[in-house]
Parts: sequence; structure tokens; C-alpha cells
Amino acid sequence: MSAIDFSDPTTIAFLTDALTAAGVDGLEISRPGGQLRIVISGEGGARIGVQEAIPRAAGPAPVIVKAPIAGHFCAEHPAAAVTPQTLPRSVSDADIIGFVRIGHVLLPLRAGYSGVLTRRLAEPGALVGFGDPLFEIEFPS
Repeated sequence: MSAIDFSDPTTIAFLTDALTAAGVDGLEISRPGGQLRIVISGEGGARIGVQEAIPRAAGPAPVIVKAPIAGHFCAEHPAAAVTPQTLPRSVSDADIIGFVRIGHVLLPLRAGYSGVLTRRLAEPGALVGFGDPLFEIEFPS
């Protein structure tokens, strides 16, 4: 059995049509080479995101900080009048690295690990679900 090519637009269109016909809201496939996420949004069609894995040097695998609850992702506090923090940057396990907004409530996201915050995996303002990847933290060598 051969592997499915998730970078092929025809394959993605077929999957999107099949999900829509089945009444499924979305699909997420993760594997070592990348991630495919299709979200069926009813009125505006489907949103499709493909992330290819970035080759990494040998060492401990990075930690992925995931959304603890569904809501809108905020990389910075909405009331902050500062410029966005640049990445990469050092963080401690207790640092607040972002927020999930549910209505008017902001749930702070703690790093949970000390290391280097290297990547933001969700766009600010994006609707995220429980367990969606938000940040990547690497450990110093």
C-alpha cells in the first residue's frame, strides 16, 4: 500500500468533498513529515492548512504547547500596548506565553517548560480547539 500524497491538490479536494458529503466538520492528519488540517465551515467553504516539517538538528524533541480549551488564540494580551514579542525567546515554565479568549474571558497559557520559545503554530485571532498546537518550545543543548 502506498502513502497518500497530502501535498497533492486533487487529493485534498477529494478529501474536502468527502468530508462535506459525510457531514464531518473537519479532519486533522499529523505525521512526521507535516500536518494537514481541513475545517469545513458551512457557508464559506473549507479552510485548508498544510504545514511541512522543518528539518531539525539532532537533540531532544521540542515540546508543543497545546490549547487547553476551545476559543480564539491571542499571542499577546489584547490590551497590551507593546510591540509583539519576537521569536525565538527564552521562557521559564511559569511564563505566560499567550491566551485563549472565550467571549470576554482570557485564559492565560503558561509555557509549562523552561527553554526557548521557537515557533508560534497558530495565527493570532484564529479559532482553536482543545489540543490544537499553539507554540513550540525547544530545550537548550
